[in-house]
Amino acid sequence: VARDYLKRYDHGGDEHAAEMRKFVREYEKVMKDFEVFSLYTDKKYVKAFEVGRPIVEKDPENFYVLAVLAEAGFDSSQAGNATLNDESAGYARRALDLLEANKPSRPDPFSSKDVGRGFLNFALGWFLRTQSPAEAAAALVNAARAEGPYKNSALTYNLLGNALVKDYAKASAEYNEKYGNKPPSEEQQAALTKIMQLGERAVDAYARAVALSTKPEEQEGRTKMLTQLTSLYKSFHNNSDAGLNELIAGILSKPIPG
Repeated sequence: VARDYLKRYDHGGDEHAAEMRKFVREYEKVMKDFEVFSLYTDKKYVKAFEVGRPIVEKDPENFYVLAVLAEAGFDSSQAGNATLNDESAGYARRALDLLEANKPSRPDPFSSKDVGRGFLNFALGWFLRTQSPAEAAAALVNAARAEGPYKNSALTYNLLGNALVKDYAKASAEYNEKYGNKPPSEEQQAALTKIMQLGERAVDAYARAVALSTKPEEQEGRTKMLTQLTSLYKSFHNNSDAGLNELIAGILSKPIPG
């Protein structure tokens, strides 16, 4: 009706035309945003990206669509299609930047901004876990510190442990290449300290994952994580697992390092 009104009477001088134009703009924006969300909930992830891309190109601060596209990309990846991962990581980063700048006036599509912060960081960690483990680890730590389901999720800490182990392996290889045949130095010691800290953080993350795996359906996964944790722990404790059970028992009362 508003569009019809403007066709008939928006020829200058009409006192209601400006209000009608504003209404039509806002209505069309909401309907486009809703279309992206509907495609996402219908699991038409590729189509959601086709509709959403021009929206965020035109409106780079459209937090709602950026977040929905990050959700769609994550669900697509979880379903086995990783082709949207890189693009989704970019949308997750942009949505997080808007949150950090306190730009969104509403948390939609999330129940709160902190819940959104948790999901977006978790998704970013998932997208980057292979090609950029250091950035993935930083995002997963942020997810673990935010309110929401990822704060006390064994999956969060298992992914964090995996990312830290990858970063540890990379840093160790670089260390051996750079300092393997050289005498000790301050630079060498700093690099070694960084490697040791990565290993300790990985132990911490896996211990949290094990401690949080309390449900019957999680026991198979817990056994695998405990095996991985035990091997890593022993590599830092002279091939002994002494103290490991105590570490697991008290780990959730300690702050997350990193």
